Amino acid sequence: MATLKDLRGDQPTWCPGCGHFSIMAGIQKSIIQLGYEPHEFAIISGIGCSGKVSEYVRTNGFHTIHGRSLPVAQGVKMGNPNLKVIASGGDGDGYGIGLGHFVHAARRNIDMSYIVMDNNIYGLTKGQTSPRSEHGFVTKTTKGGNKEYPVDPVSTSIANGATFVAQAFAGDIKQMTNMIERAIEHKGFSHVNIYSPCVTFNKINTYDFYKERLTAFEKPFETREEALTAVRAHDGLVTGVLYEEKRADYQEKLGIEFDMQSCTNGEMNEELFHKFEKQFQ
Repeated sequence: MATLKDLRGDQPTWCPGCGHFSIMAGIQKSIIQLGYEPHEFAIISGIGCSGKVSEYVRTNGFHTIHGRSLPVAQGVKMGNPNLKVIASGGDGDGYGIGLGHFVHAARRNIDMSYIVMDNNIYGLTKGQTSPRSEHGFVTKTTKGGNKEYPVDPVSTSIANGATFVAQAFAGDIKQMTNMIERAIEHKGFSHVNIYSPCVTFNKINTYDFYKERLTAFEKPFETREEALTAVRAHDGLVTGVLYEEKRADYQEKLGIEFDMQSCTNGEMNEELFHKFEKQFQ
């Protein structure tokens, strides 16, 4: 059985107090508590402070380019369905340039997890307004206040077909780890948005801000409409598993039998190639 030592990768360089430390610990604890080994996982990350998680958690990993963690993660899952695949990134990475990939991964219901470290700001580039920054939010790129309104990732996920949608807070590691565990074990596309305070560049969305405002829901809503209504009624400041549905995932729908063992036993030859080719005809 894996231990925390087995899952420790490179030394994190996040700022002291960053919420990402808790999320990294939550991922590691989830892998251990669910009884998996490091080689059974692949963590695919994007660009930003959050993108380093694929180096800090010692599993199979791929540090991709900006906004592209989801297409790479889907390819990994399709290529080796035996792996537990986690795509991870930040709000700037995932809800900006990566938003289109997010919507399509959700509607496909690929069997993987998407964990987003949401700090409402671009942290790696030293504090610019992100797609999740509130209207009126002041940074060095919006000195007169943000004129745009923030992306609502949880509602987007629910509305576009994700079969597991949850939201957590890095300041409550017990609840957050439970959300991550349930997401990993869910059969289909699971999305966990995690409020992760940036202690250096975001002085608005702090730990105290969330502790004073978050509303926790103990069980999922029965319909997407009920979940959307609750999220909007609380201006997105909710935690818990908000929606969960059992539905055949993308690979089940395709009806393709993947034989990774045959591929890894030797070089791809013409006979094996045609065997795979027939499954797509």
